[in-house]
Amino acid sequence: MAKILDQFLEENLQELRGAGLYNEIDPVEGPNGPTIKVGGKDLVNLSSNNYLGLATDEGLKKLAKDAVDKYGVGAGAVRTINGTLDIHVRLEEKLAEFKGTEAAIAYQSGFNCNMAAISAVMDKNDAILSDELNHASIIDGCRLSRAKIIRVNHQNMDDLRKKAKEATESGQYNKVMYITDGVFSMDGDVANLPDAVQIAKEFDLITYVDDAHGSGVMGRGKGTVKHFGLEKEIDFQIGTLSKAIGVVGGYVAGKQQLIDWLKVRSRPFLFSTAMTPGDVAAVIGAVDKLLASDELVDKLWENGDYLKAGLKKLGFDIGNSETPITPCIIGEEKLAQQFSKRLMEEGVYAKSIVFPTVPKGTGRVRNMPTAAHTKEMLDEALAVYEKVGKELGVIG
Repeated sequence: MAKILDQFLEENLQELRGAGLYNEIDPVEGPNGPTIKVGGKDLVNLSSNNYLGLATDEGLKKLAKDAVDKYGVGAGAVRTINGTLDIHVRLEEKLAEFKGTEAAIAYQSGFNCNMAAISAVMDKNDAILSDELNHASIIDGCRLSRAKIIRVNHQNMDDLRKKAKEATESGQYNKVMYITDGVFSMDGDVANLPDAVQIAKEFDLITYVDDAHGSGVMGRGKGTVKHFGLEKEIDFQIGTLSKAIGVVGGYVAGKQQLIDWLKVRSRPFLFSTAMTPGDVAAVIGAVDKLLASDELVDKLWENGDYLKAGLKKLGFDIGNSETPITPCIIGEEKLAQQFSKRLMEEGVYAKSIVFPTVPKGTGRVRNMPTAAHTKEMLDEALAVYEKVGKELGVIG
């Protein structure tokens, strides 16, 4: 290794560990369900994005296996050569139906969607109004586009209107886009899409909603845009297939012309091999489940409300979450990591989240209850939270 690289890594890794900002990875021994095994120990799992429990669904596993038998383990090429299998076409038709749009395009991950879609439409002559708490993939997608990035105060519609007016009336930009998460993953709050749409209409802004944590959760599972009845108003609906859907991949849904453009100008679509057939089949099956029944979504919200009420009653600061995402805000980074470690020692896996994922001084343990949890599992978790919270002085 080059000496300068060795020095850089040694100094910076020590700094992260000393500040309580180094993330230890815990391999899961088996499926990522409502309980998991880590280090040979069974734990109640409150850190998974597997909102509906579909990652371990037996029916979806069979669909994936059958697709592998029929198509193979890989698509064999990029989509624009001969990597578009008929099952990919069915997936995109199903996603468009799910999101209430004319068309959809599938990518290999939700992160790829933001790399692909933003830079395919926006360039150095444009401006992007971006909520300051948007996901890292949005931030990176904006940077890749080379557009002027204008940070908007979180969920502040007055600030959005002010900056939209300045950007559109300056004459500096060909196009202006507003980008927001549908559900913000660290705090669980929901974007104010109705007011944002009105501002967008006033200033002719392109609207872009990344609904990674809203699809399968909000709007009877159809997402945050559906929750507000704005399917015809939002230009880009972005989603992941790795959270509530339980598999892997991502998609953009919108007008047919938009999807046609992304198929010829978005680089991850043009230069990366297509989603595997087994994943595609499982996703189609998962979406079919959501289109057929609200049962899993209802159970998710029931469990989310139950855990929230229990933690709040114990005296934890759970912020202002409007979704099943339930942060316990601890504050100091080292304490947040210590809190998470003690939870794990007592039988609950709830990972600490610290800077740079959240602002300094707002370290937290983020809880993600799912439809697969039982009340007994949640009661067990609450008992551990009470014990550890009192032990570390987080609650009285």
